[in-house]
Amino acid sequence: MSDNFYDEIEIEDMTFDKENGLYHYPCPCGDRFEITIAQLAGGDDVARCPSCSLIILVIYDQDEFEEQQQAADARG
Repeated sequence: MSDNFYDEIEIEDMTFDKENGLYHYPCPCGDRFEITIAQLAGGDDVARCPSCSLIILVIYDQDEFEEQQQAADARG
């Protein structure tokens, strides 16, 4: 099954919410697309808006993301 993405967004263009451990990006409905660090680490690349049916594809290098997370965890 093919997903119909509203857009494809580079992870660098998303805002990181350190307190909640998630990345977000504005949705045209007024809410925001969200994806957690755990989802990204698990290979999920679809951010969803909790207020509407739109989804976006998050473009990121999973290997590079995992390396950055390990470095961040080591720093504490």
